[in-house]
Amino acid sequence: MIHHLTKANLDEIVTNAQKPVVIDVYATWCGPCQQVKPIFEALSKELSDSYIFAELNVDEARELAVTYGITSVPTFIFIKNGEIKGKALGYMPKDILKKKIAELLG
Repeated sequence: MIHHLTKANLDEIVTNAQKPVVIDVYATWCGPCQQVKPIFEALSKELSDSYIFAELNVDEARELAVTYGITSVPTFIFIKNGEIKGKALGYMPKDILKKKIAELLG
């Protein structure tokens, strides 16, 4: 399951999360974002026991995007214990994104 992040549910989904969180920051008009969407969905099903997966639409939640320092999309944010452990920019194949999740969030 992928959670849709908003300012209202940020604390519930990210700040107070019991598991590490992977956030896909995207825009509907972004081609690479649309290409990585099915990969992110597949990983969310495959790894849901270990991680929380969330998405953040920069056009709907601009304030959150600014808070996270987003300058381009797609951007992936990796959070553990409420702390940003890393970010990755651009399209990534499934195996690379999965490896990045394991490296940063263990």
